[in-house]
Amino acid sequence: MSFSLIPQLMVESLTDLTPQLLQARGVRFLMLDFDNTIVPYTTNEPTREMEQWLQQMQASPIGLCVVSNSRKSRVVTFCRARGIPCITHSRKPFQKGIRQCAAQFGLELCHAALAGDQIYTDVLGANCAGAVSILVRPIHLHNIWLRLRHLAERPFIAMGKKRSEQV
Repeated sequence: MSFSLIPQLMVESLTDLTPQLLQARGVRFLMLDFDNTIVPYTTNEPTREMEQWLQQMQASPIGLCVVSNSRKSRVVTFCRARGIPCITHSRKPFQKGIRQCAAQFGLELCHAALAGDQIYTDVLGANCAGAVSILVRPIHLHNIWLRLRHLAERPFIAMGKKRSEQV
């Protein structure tokens, strides 16, 4: 429960996370950001690899829930079609959505992780909540605002590479 912008774990893609890796870190439940972590902002369709990963994770002992700041119905529609619970309007980095997820699933946040593509929302939110923070490389930086945000995150990504385990 510390204010930190440094991820504890970094991966190129969400599909690099395995149940074994998560369990080795004591993680029993994985909260997922949606946009630019599971699918790009520009589509609702995951890649075949992502679809297979979601199915593998659902078949594993690791619990899943999408925790998204989005207010768009596309998140709910996507999750409902795949049988994945979701929480929208989560207000990351604030604790609203993370705490709602913990309450809904009876989680001890020390055994949960939050994977997402943004330092200032996903990593900070996870670290402040006491969950494992996992930074995923953004799928697609399709506009100038996303590129500028990513540029502002670079110092923390560099520190994360030095301090964290990179998969």
